[in-house]
Amino acid sequence: MFIYLLLLAVIATVEAQRVPGQQKTDSCLCKINSSTWTFPAVRFVEVTKQVQICEENLNEFEEKMSNTDAELPLMRATLQNITARLKAFNYLHTSGLYNALPLRQLNQELEEIHQSVNESHLQNPNKETHNLLSELNKAKNDLQRMYKDDFFNLETMKKRLRDLNNRAQTCKTIPNHFRSTCHQRIMTRISSPSVTKLNSISKSYISGAWGRDALLNNQERYWEHCLVSGHKHGNTIRVYNSHEDFMVNRNYKDEQIAPSYSDKNAVQGSGTILYDNTVFYQCYSTAEICSFNITTKTTKRVKLDDAGIDNKFPFCYYSCRDWTDIDLEADQDAVWVIYATQENHGNIVVSRLDPLELNITHTWKTHLFKRSVTSTFMVCGVLYATRYVSTYQEEVFYAFDTTTGKEINTLSLPFEKVSAGIANLNYNPVDGKLYLYNDAYLLAYDTFF
Repeated sequence: MFIYLLLLAVIATVEAQRVPGQQKTDSCLCKINSSTWTFPAVRFVEVTKQVQICEENLNEFEEKMSNTDAELPLMRATLQNITARLKAFNYLHTSGLYNALPLRQLNQELEEIHQSVNESHLQNPNKETHNLLSELNKAKNDLQRMYKDDFFNLETMKKRLRDLNNRAQTCKTIPNHFRSTCHQRIMTRISSPSVTKLNSISKSYISGAWGRDALLNNQERYWEHCLVSGHKHGNTIRVYNSHEDFMVNRNYKDEQIAPSYSDKNAVQGSGTILYDNTVFYQCYSTAEICSFNITTKTTKRVKLDDAGIDNKFPFCYYSCRDWTDIDLEADQDAVWVIYATQENHGNIVVSRLDPLELNITHTWKTHLFKRSVTSTFMVCGVLYATRYVSTYQEEVFYAFDTTTGKEINTLSLPFEKVSAGIANLNYNPVDGKLYLYNDAYLLAYDTFF
């Protein structure tokens, strides 16, 4: 390379000359000006410098390429690791769990809460409704600033509205006798099982529910309901008119809830309850609640807006129990529905049903992720949640009081079981017992407050 550049430099400086010659003694003599052929030392030095700079740049570029080759495997491994770590978040994104709520929808929800609290305040003015109205007005002003400043802190505002809505629900009209019978609201202890037996149909039916009619002053009526179609569907409920008959499996009657397992009024999931001789359950393959009156043989339906179904939000702590998206419970004078929605990020939502009209009267939103618990039950308007401890032990670890809107995360109420899986757990206000369907076993417990 160097010789080629030098020749170019020399050739570029040569100028052609025509010189006349003389012949002397058989020789041709000519005189030329040799200054024309002076070696271009200055230009040679400049070219040499340029070549040196070019060589240094090439060496630097080669070094960078070498370093890049060494770093590429690390970069590739890092990117693969990020991809694996983001898979869970991609599921949440595609499932719509973290979609930002539009301001317009926030404003609409705020107006509905304000209207509800204002109606409660006009009917029964008190300090709580007055404070709530003040906080709602402040929230309205903050929302208007979000419009004006184009600063969207939607999730924070959404959480704020959830808390305000829970407090607003407690201000609605709930029968005074319901509150008066629950002066001691939080459970303190659960006994060892006082009843332990297999269900009366088959030990292979590991999913279902059982208990006692939950209406106060109602006649003694025990029931059991087994899911016999893939542990998912059912269409009959077995009823006993005494505890003795139940214990020895005699004098029962199988009441047909629907003509078949796949009928639109068939039962889906194990969240069934019996209240006032009426079966409340999730309707077949829909986000709806059905009520079947055993006496009149009539069925009613009500829709649960945005409720996750078909194993979207089942009870899932340690071991997932399929088809537990919707759980029905009953206490002193109400039927309750426990479920989860995308809008509440998969956290538990509690709705109170009027058992006669079958319409939703109140709704509360918790911060408890539904898939992090094994089961729930209601006592005096308080939601309790359990979690797996071992194959033979469960623990109540959480409570949400619908009367105060407060969550309790410090509970530790252990109780025994005979197998790992829990299909249904419900409380009965008539006898104060918990009824557990535990992998085909039927267990009952005394409770203490």
